[in-house]
Amino acid sequence: MRAVLQKVSQASVTVGDRVIGSIGAGICVLVGIGVDDTQEDLDYIARKVLGMRVFSDSNAFWKRSVQDEQLEVLCVSQFTLYGKTTKGSKPDFHQAMKSHESREFFDRFVARLRELYRADKVQTGEFGAMMQVALVNDGPVTLQLDSRKFTYSQSENRNSGKNERRLKYEKK
Repeated sequence: MRAVLQKVSQASVTVGDRVIGSIGAGICVLVGIGVDDTQEDLDYIARKVLGMRVFSDSNAFWKRSVQDEQLEVLCVSQFTLYGKTTKGSKPDFHQAMKSHESREFFDRFVARLRELYRADKVQTGEFGAMMQVALVNDGPVTLQLDSRKFTYSQSENRNSGKNERRLKYEKK
């Protein structure tokens, strides 16, 4: 499971001419769900999102989380976080969980955030819709979260015989 967390002074999601979700200060989280993600991945990302210290206290930066500050969270489903762009110019989304499965997984993720935090502080977009996400990135602060450990490995391309550097994902 992947997420892009952005510290914001405000953020909203619009579908057509309707505002679906809107927050003031807090974090906007783009959420990507992979084909082999599990409840363990969901729990890991939920805890990271709520616990990531991207806010300052009166003495120093990076000291307080969205929960510590009692701020808001806007979650937006974003299958394109699993877009593979290594070949050609068309992204490959085969590693993203299929829509019907990922809708239920995303709903469980949002429910978990609400359970761990406060339901009234967590907003969402509209799953599967063409959304316009507007935000004011504060800092700017943008972090990538991934529930899987990954390493780079050298391997030989069977077609060209060239040595290539590839990402290798491992279970945490």
